[in-house]
Order: sequence, then structure tokens, then C-alpha cells
Amino acid sequence: MANKQVTVATIKEMKQKGEPITMITAYDVAMSRNVNEAGVDMILVGDSLGNVILGYNSTVPVTMDEMIHHTKAVMRGNSTALVVGDMPFMSYQASIVDAMYNAARFLKETGCTAVKLEGGSEVVPLVERLTQAGIPVCAHIGLTPQSVNQLGGFKVQGKDIAAAQKMIDDAKALEAAGAFACVLECVPAALAAKVTSELKTMATIGIGAGNGCDGQVLVCNDLLGVSTGFCPKFVKKYANLHDTTVEAVKEYIADVKARTFPAPEHTFKIDDAVLEKLYEYFHK
Repeated sequence: MANKQVTVATIKEMKQKGEPITMITAYDVAMSRNVNEAGVDMILVGDSLGNVILGYNSTVPVTMDEMIHHTKAVMRGNSTALVVGDMPFMSYQASIVDAMYNAARFLKETGCTAVKLEGGSEVVPLVERLTQAGIPVCAHIGLTPQSVNQLGGFKVQGKDIAAAQKMIDDAKALEAAGAFACVLECVPAALAAKVTSELKTMATIGIGAGNGCDGQVLVCNDLLGVSTGFCPKFVKKYANLHDTTVEAVKEYIADVKARTFPAPEHTFKIDDAVLEKLYEYFHK
């Protein structure tokens, strides 16, 4: 899908064909260009930028203005991927009117294609209204980070019969409401596969939900190994940019201290005659 624009129709078609869907987060123009060049199908401008980029302890403090700011940047670097803007905490929970206004901001102010919001049956009426208004929706169930305080921490969801059945029911209701895709986060693999098989049109995008989903999503900084510290079990690091970055900066510091950088090839020249004139001028 790397050579043509990915749309909502494309994602639905991939679901029907059983073609795995790739999604990755991006928060700025440089990462957007990189993942587009790699050929990713979808970019999520996630409210995870609160943790990854802004240094918050959770996604709860992230504002609409911050999300708009970063989504604009991603769109400037985007060429073919379908870009989804993440609705931040309390941008859609208070009322359908607030939610419609804030969702519209994403499409109108950034040019992205769709919005993502967390929740199951409780957000179904909103999903219906958004899709009726022409705003594509990616749902998000399982571990929903905006509700981490209510959930009691970052825990695997759907492990008992009641919770598992609710997840299946929520997914079907979201599909019926018009959502074209749904992130399944921290869900047992067998349950995620069951949810996926029950859906006819809505593609499932897993993160910590096994390989039975229609697609997968990872945070760019996680898969690139940008930072050290805690790493979720479901993350596979495809690079170690932390060590690469630290070593590069150490080399830069050493070169500057040794006055070996900048070298002649990094500098600009001035004609000796001009320099001599300047010397004479300042020593009159």
C-alpha cells in the first residue's frame, strides 16, 4: 500500500482480503516522513505523546491543542498513510456536542482522515453521530489508558467470562455504529482473535493482543529503542537508537573538546584580500 494513498476503504478492503494492516505512532514531521518512506499503512498521532514526547506520567493531561499541534506536524510529512488523530481525555466524554466539535477540529485544522476514541458501548451513540457526519472513527477497547485511574493500573483486560463477553459485545456494537477500525490493547491473544473473527467490516489493530488481529500498532519510540527503562512485554525493539544516539553525542563532545570539529570540510572560506582589508579597517 506504500505507493498509493491509504483510505478508510483501503483498510476495509485489507480486512476482507486478510492482508495484515500496519500502524505506527508518529508525533512529528521527521518521523512521519520516515514511516511513510518505509511504507506504513496507517499513522496514529497518539495521545501517548503525553508520555513519549511531553514527559507526562500519563495521557490524561494531554490537551486538544497539543494533539492538533502534533497532528499538523505529522500531516506535513505524510504522503500516503491514513492518519488518525487521537481524541484526548475529556475532549469527547462530556457531551456529544463537545465531541463533534473537537473531532471536527482534527479534520478541519490538520487534514487528517480519522479520529480515535476510547470506550465500548458507552461511546456507541457518539460513534454513530461522528460517522453520520462524515468523520471516520477508529475505536479503542481493552486497556484504555485514559481510564487507567478507574482500571487501577495498566493491566491485561478481558480475562474473566463477563469481561471477555463484554469486549465481544462492545466490538460488535462499535462495528454496527460505523467504526472502521478498533485498537485492541492488552487483550489475551485468543480473545483478540475471537473478537476479530466476529467482526465483518471493522478491522482490529492489536497492541499486546497477539497476531490474530487484522493489524498491529506500536509506538515509534518503543520499536526504535529510543529510550531505556520500562518496556512493555508486547514491544519488540527493532533498533537501539538510544545507544546509537548517546554514542554519537559522546563523539561530538569529544571532537569539540579536542577542537577536531569543525574540521576544514565543515567550514566556509573568505578571500584573503577581503580579510586583509578588514584587518586594516579595524586597526586604523
